[in-house]
Amino acid sequence: MRKPLAAVALLASGALTACGGTSAVADGGNPTTGGTIIYGHVQEPPCIFGGWIQQAYISRQVLDGLVTLDEDGSVKPWLATQWTVSPDGLKYTFTLKDGVTFTDGTPVDAAAVAWNFDYWENHGGNGTAKVSIDPYYKAATAVDASHVEISLHKPYPPFLTLITQGYFGIQSPTAFKARTEKENCEKPIGSGGFVVKEWKHGEEVVLTKNPDYTSWPATAKHEGPAIVDEVRWKFVADGVSRYASLSTGESHVVYEVPTVNWKDAQSRYQTIRYITPGKPVSFYINTKVGPFTDKLVRQAFAYGADRKSAVEAGFHGVIPYEGNPAVSQATPGYDAEVAKAYAYDPTKAGQLLDQAGWTAKNANGIRTKNGQSLTIKLVYGAGFIFTQEGATVLQVLQEQWKQVGIDVTLVPATQAELWGGKYSDASTFDATPSYWTSPSSAILWIVWRPSTEASPNGSNRSFYNNETLSQTIQRANSEPDTAKANALYGQAQKIIQDDAAGIGLYTQNSTYAIAPNLKDVWLEKSQGEPVFSDAYFTR
Repeated sequence: MRKPLAAVALLASGALTACGGTSAVADGGNPTTGGTIIYGHVQEPPCIFGGWIQQAYISRQVLDGLVTLDEDGSVKPWLATQWTVSPDGLKYTFTLKDGVTFTDGTPVDAAAVAWNFDYWENHGGNGTAKVSIDPYYKAATAVDASHVEISLHKPYPPFLTLITQGYFGIQSPTAFKARTEKENCEKPIGSGGFVVKEWKHGEEVVLTKNPDYTSWPATAKHEGPAIVDEVRWKFVADGVSRYASLSTGESHVVYEVPTVNWKDAQSRYQTIRYITPGKPVSFYINTKVGPFTDKLVRQAFAYGADRKSAVEAGFHGVIPYEGNPAVSQATPGYDAEVAKAYAYDPTKAGQLLDQAGWTAKNANGIRTKNGQSLTIKLVYGAGFIFTQEGATVLQVLQEQWKQVGIDVTLVPATQAELWGGKYSDASTFDATPSYWTSPSSAILWIVWRPSTEASPNGSNRSFYNNETLSQTIQRANSEPDTAKANALYGQAQKIIQDDAAGIGLYTQNSTYAIAPNLKDVWLEKSQGEPVFSDAYFTR
């Protein structure tokens, strides 16, 4: 861990600021204090905090968590200095750091932490936080000012790992209750390294240094407040413009580097490529309505296109193909054998379709059955789940499916349409590709938990209710032995793959290019959020 920069601050206090407001200059490439990091992001979230990964990216700068995830996958202290787990695995007692305050001056105490858990779980505060710990979470109680107890309904060993995610950032209850929904949305009050100064909608969020920051995580690269004065978090949807802004000096860091530019970025800048754990970008297959109610047709769909080659070509070898539809290769408990299923085999696809009764063909070569064409409506998130490169991959696959007699209609959907429920009903699509970040194979419970009338699961977009799968995942989630838990998670992945309830495509990635004179930008292990509170400029 680098030492505090107080001495450096004194030496650099009289130095000039570089052009563009980037930094104070020090000789010999030494760290400097002050300056502004300009960061080029892609998507603008509806609020600074919330249950979307794009919100976790930015809320990580403002809101501290109880614990953090180290590079080796171990859970380390953050707002909590230590914790104990009861022998039955049902109670987690966290000891909080002394003297930490939110930026409104109120204490980060056990009551505040307990309020946040209650807000996520019982008041709609963060849907992703809620489903990450349901149905295991029971209650959070302040034992005293420095100790908070989280109780569970049943053992859940992934609990600690899951609460390292940015969705579990702690806010000031006092500020939250006293302000309007809009104020909380735009300027959440945390205890983090930065505070939200201004949100210029459609353009940028300006974050300023919290000079009283005392609660850096154990994984931080330095001790003390942020070294820079400010971060300008810009929204630049166009990948070409975003990447070009590095060379013009309009930005110091850019997110989601177009893969066509990746080799150039590696030769000119510092680069980071992070494979997101959780559910990869894979197809949910509608098992409730339409042609995919037949397992043979689902399997034919999997065999009928060269997904691996399309991904490798479409993303220039930068983003890995992922044949496992349920769990990404970056996730603990990932089963690599499952990923090998359904290698491209158009002959096999044809045989399966014949077996399923799709034996005739129309004038366009599309298979038919009882006078109906084998048409698949594939709805995808255009511009926010799929970049233009990703959309091109789908177009390549569309042509390949056509060769085996499957007519795939690609339907680009906006974020508002997907999130607004236009395609939530089983009658509105046959397949839809998406991802879900999570640092644990417990993601399987979120995505594949059966959806019933009494307990609907909107995340199960394949509408796949398999009680054996459900019981297998639940056994894995409560198994204290890691090896045994991973074996059970592997069984669950195999059930999903064997039944073709999902079909793999590629890993969700976070790619960054960073200017050579900006050091110690790093990513959170749990989700890949960039961390700027340790970053500093050199000459």
